[in-house]
Amino acid sequence: MTRLVLTADSSSAGGIASAGHADLAVAIELRMVFGPPRSDADLAAFLAPRTNQQAESHWLDFMPPQRPQKFGMKDLGLIEVCRRFETVELWMDTEPNAQLVLIWLLDHLGALAKDLGLTLRHVDASLGEIEPERLAKMKFMGVAIGDHHLEIANLAWQAFRAPAPHAWFDLLAKDLSVLPQLRHCVVEMLEELPGRATGLGASEMRMLELISAGYVQPFDIFPHYRERFQRRVFGYWEAGALLEGLALAPVPAVSGLTEWPFSLEMHNERERLVRYKESRLSLTALGKAILAGSEDFSRHNPIDRWWGGTHLTNDRLWRWDPVLLVP
Repeated sequence: MTRLVLTADSSSAGGIASAGHADLAVAIELRMVFGPPRSDADLAAFLAPRTNQQAESHWLDFMPPQRPQKFGMKDLGLIEVCRRFETVELWMDTEPNAQLVLIWLLDHLGALAKDLGLTLRHVDASLGEIEPERLAKMKFMGVAIGDHHLEIANLAWQAFRAPAPHAWFDLLAKDLSVLPQLRHCVVEMLEELPGRATGLGASEMRMLELISAGYVQPFDIFPHYRERFQRRVFGYWEAGALLEGLALAPVPAVSGLTEWPFSLEMHNERERLVRYKESRLSLTALGKAILAGSEDFSRHNPIDRWWGGTHLTNDRLWRWDPVLLVP
């Protein structure tokens, strides 16, 4: 029996394959938690048979080239590949981005998800952090994708893509248990909206807290220190962008960043990367006031960023409050 596993990041895919849970594990590596949303056409083209050679424009681009060739699936679309395997399973991590990938895939496939016989594994761990030997012994309940999965996925995906976060907030009143990790995703994404009093999301506030606590070098306040950072929405590259937003704003909340932009080009230049790593960060007067709850970042700086399908600007700054979503 040939087994295909779809997951949301390469570390998870590597661990699943090494643990013997799949003949092939493929990561659908799209970051959906940060930046402007991709169009429906771009997302559909990402999963369709390849029609161009643009890097990172096709769902198989993140795999070593010999693997698709081994299974005779080079340049094929997702649906065509699924039909070549006897079983296809979705192993999506607990992190919010993986859950967004899950609802998008189910919404995109629709009734085909049932026709293809897809199975959803109820993963309750971060797969990429588990040693293959231990992962090989772990069991996750599997359920066949049914109508209720598709209904909830469609509802959630349309809510996330909406031009305002009301519908996403309203998901908290729904029974989301058919997708067991989705409720956590809903809450964690809401917490990344600008705070009602501070104008900053939860991850930005956590950066200020860590700097205030004495973690003064950039990589010391990045999400890869999971227990320290305590937030799961953003990854490495997104953290670099968040820190730049705090440090390079017209009225910064953080001072001391000595190199930018946080890009692949910077990482490829050793001296620039060393300068970045050795930056010694501190809170500005504004940063201290924000942390104390007496100032709002958006009162002093322009806001222009995306949260799902919601374009956040100073004139349309949706804010999160644990009790109420407010404009």
